[in-house]
Amino acid sequence: MTRYGDIEVEITPEVLLKAYACGIFPMAESADDPGLYWIEPQYRGVIPLDTFHVPRRLARTVRAEHFEIRIDHDFDAVIAACASSAPGRGKTWINRRIRRLYRQLYAQGHCHTVEAWRDGELVGGLYGVRLGRAFFGESMFHLERDASKVALVHLVARLRRGGFQLLDAQFLTEHLSQFGAVEIERDRYQYMLTDALRGEARIAKTPMTGAECLAAIASS
Repeated sequence: MTRYGDIEVEITPEVLLKAYACGIFPMAESADDPGLYWIEPQYRGVIPLDTFHVPRRLARTVRAEHFEIRIDHDFDAVIAACASSAPGRGKTWINRRIRRLYRQLYAQGHCHTVEAWRDGELVGGLYGVRLGRAFFGESMFHLERDASKVALVHLVARLRRGGFQLLDAQFLTEHLSQFGAVEIERDRYQYMLTDALRGEARIAKTPMTGAECLAAIASS
């Protein structure tokens, strides 16, 4: 991982999108740290959309529709939940500056949320950045078992339906590896990113049942 110096200048949404197009993204040391720095991983975690794997038990949960899935319904609640502490996790790297920047991207239509709701309560979800035919996953959270995983399945189904080429996970984790995530070298990632930035894709926001999501993922 390559870390560049702390960012002193004010970042605009436009500068942030240009950074993503170059393969770099900002992070903070902690939610309480006001500073930001640029990250360019030597090895990048990506989730291949054409070989995304849904574990059997999770597929049953998706099909049973335990959660109501909403797209771009409550961005502020999602990013606040991603920044909050949770069992087994302290506060994250999402500070106030990052919240403001990604809120601006959301207002411009470049940042999206996939949200899992139950009985009127937000219990899981994720957010990320859309640019060209690439989606850059930023963070996810869950308050109920499988809520964030179901949100990820719905994201992938919509990315496939919307014509996306690349799902960037930034770093490979054991959690993501169960879905078929892989780690690739920087040069390979840059090649894939360049290709994905050609053309445009849109998040499919129309309602999809769990069965429709699984069928979209299974289709060649």
